[in-house]
Amino acid sequence: MNFIGIQAAGTLLSHIIFILLTFWALQAVRVEKVIRKQHVNQAKVLYLFVSIAIGYLVSSFFMEFILSSQNLIFLFER
Repeated sequence: MNFIGIQAAGTLLSHIIFILLTFWALQAVRVEKVIRKQHVNQAKVLYLFVSIAIGYLVSSFFMEFILSSQNLIFLFER
């Protein structure tokens, strides 16, 4: 049961780190030309949602990749 708690904490930490990393990376994108002048708050919410979506997908990919690579040893066991 302890392993499940550690895995859940690791997954949550991974999601948060990748969401923050994605938010930081999106700051380099210049979208001022696309955003209308009176819609700044909506643009901030869009940045947040895009950061969450991309960060979650990247984190899920890495977590699944790690889990799959750990399970590869069962392929070679008898």
